[in-house]
Amino acid sequence: MQQPKSEELETVGGLSEEELERLSSRMREKLPKRRSGLESITIEEALALQMELEDEYLEEWRENLRAVRAKSGDNRTPSDKSAGDLG
Repeated sequence: MQQPKSEELETVGGLSEEELERLSSRMREKLPKRRSGLESITIEEALALQMELEDEYLEEWRENLRAVRAKSGDNRTPSDKSAGDLG
């Protein structure tokens, strides 16, 4: 099984209790489907892997958004638009 990046482990160590709970609640749906051997790692390692997975999903979403915008002629980055104006 893949080991989490040390940067992600450090980030997990600095999260508040509420942030840890939110991350854990998202982990339930995604991480077990993608990783095997979760029973042999710590909760911190599992949360760090979840953060890595979410980073991968975010980058994939950004790439898809760029492709859609390129087809439509809109070359602005997501940060160039307000959160409510994605169209």
